[in-house]
Amino acid sequence: MKWLGKIEDVAFALLRIMAGFMFAFHGMQKIFGVLSDLHPAVGSQIWVGGMIELIGGLMILTGFKTRWAAFLCSGEMAVAYFQFHWRFKMGSAFFPAINKGEMAVLYCFVFLFIACHGSGIWGVDKK
Repeated sequence: MKWLGKIEDVAFALLRIMAGFMFAFHGMQKIFGVLSDLHPAVGSQIWVGGMIELIGGLMILTGFKTRWAAFLCSGEMAVAYFQFHWRFKMGSAFFPAINKGEMAVLYCFVFLFIACHGSGIWGVDKK
């Protein structure tokens, strides 16, 4: 399996690009209504989250100010999990598989990893 080590930089770049693209798409759904009926009021918490997702996702995708953008997006997903999914309920509601928070938790930790790692190859930051 040593051959996988040879493509580590490429695999990380693809993870960063795809995570950024998918996150930006969630923002496009909230802000522009792309393939969605959701139209949050300008300035609402959902709208602000959509702007973070759209702009932060594009920054992560392109590798521009990657550490900063990924850290902010990681924090947004932590808030999303605690506020909208878990809601501090005890019992089985704590678990992401039950409260439908899997994507929020996964995005949170993927973006935390990206924030710690930087943009890597194929990014504007090149670090």
